[in-house]
Amino acid sequence: MITRQRLAAGICALLATLTAGVAFPAGAVADETDSAASPKVELVLDVSGSMSAKDMDGGSRMAAAKQAFNEVLDATPEEVQLGIRTLGANYHGNDRKTGCKDTAQLYPVGTLNRTEAKAAVATLQPTGWTPIGPALLKAADDLNGGDGTRRIVLISDGEDTCQPLDPCEVAREIAAKGIDLTIDTLGLVPDAKTRDQLSCIADATGGTYTSVQHKEELSDRVGQLVDRAADPVVTPVATEGTARCSSAPTLKSGLYTDREEFGKQRFYRVDVDPGQELRASVSVGADREVNPDYGVLLRAVTVHGREIVRGEGTGNGRTDAVSTGLRYPKAESDDDDAPAETVCLQVTNSFSAASGVKTTPGLPLELTVDVVDGPSRASDVASFGLGRGWWLLGALVLTGFVAGLLWGWLSRWRLAVWRTN
Repeated sequence: MITRQRLAAGICALLATLTAGVAFPAGAVADETDSAASPKVELVLDVSGSMSAKDMDGGSRMAAAKQAFNEVLDATPEEVQLGIRTLGANYHGNDRKTGCKDTAQLYPVGTLNRTEAKAAVATLQPTGWTPIGPALLKAADDLNGGDGTRRIVLISDGEDTCQPLDPCEVAREIAAKGIDLTIDTLGLVPDAKTRDQLSCIADATGGTYTSVQHKEELSDRVGQLVDRAADPVVTPVATEGTARCSSAPTLKSGLYTDREEFGKQRFYRVDVDPGQELRASVSVGADREVNPDYGVLLRAVTVHGREIVRGEGTGNGRTDAVSTGLRYPKAESDDDDAPAETVCLQVTNSFSAASGVKTTPGLPLELTVDVVDGPSRASDVASFGLGRGWWLLGALVLTGFVAGLLWGWLSRWRLAVWRTN
């Protein structure tokens, strides 16, 4: 009897638990949603007077921007918190001081109400000045707080008209705060000065610049940038390379950041097992004014200094980030206990600071290391050791020589036949 009572009590408790789980699922989902850091995006739109120009597929730049915003608002992922800020939308006068304060949040960053956001966008009319710098500062404040990724998408058709507050310097200040904020820029006019300024803003925060002259391009690009904010982001790990391989830190697969002095080199160590392939890439950013003609060299060398493979990238003129990469496949071994090979990654730059520019701290460096199973010999040319020998070049020369002989013989044969006939 007692056993039956205990069994009945257990069944009742189980049913009660299941009922509670069914009755209150929303609370559990809400907790999971709240605990996850939502990505934040703010669209910053230039609404200055020049946006009334009708050179976007027969319509005005403002009309194209409104169409792009409406399409993007419809397609924004649910998990993205989106806001809209304007610059030059409210002040109609000629007072420069007042016009350079004309930036306002049209729609607050948060859970998107598509109807309200579209209604706010519909009210915009090309009006005033182009205070890009002040708008970026305010936009950074709008996105402050939380641990999720943050992205500003700036759409403009001209240079900032509120100097001396240089928007490029503003972007560098934002990047220096280390708040994981990226600024992407879109230029609606293929003007060299506008391109240089918007490119500089994007480069300062690791963003992208795109020149757009068509409505469909504008919609597609803004949509891509908003979607990108929802993609998982790998957080770089801070490391510190050394001047010699023997004392360098040993890195595993991942993304790393460091600082490198002008014209210096940094070493990092990676262990590669037989049958694995090392893939590495590096980007060195010029976060201040540098002299023209610069480059970055990434070498994989043995612990004794013998070069295995290298990659190099160069730049000239505008402040930019220079990137390069390399691949090194480690051959399979018949010995199951064969030790891993220690590969030294050497990063060298040829940047030089412009006159009066501080050289400390060093330039920001981002290093990606990926150690994967090596490719099969039949499916990937990297497995043949292209970076380790000259046999491929010899094979190409021999093939060309044989092809030349055959072509010459065929040409002489055709000429002899023609003469005979």
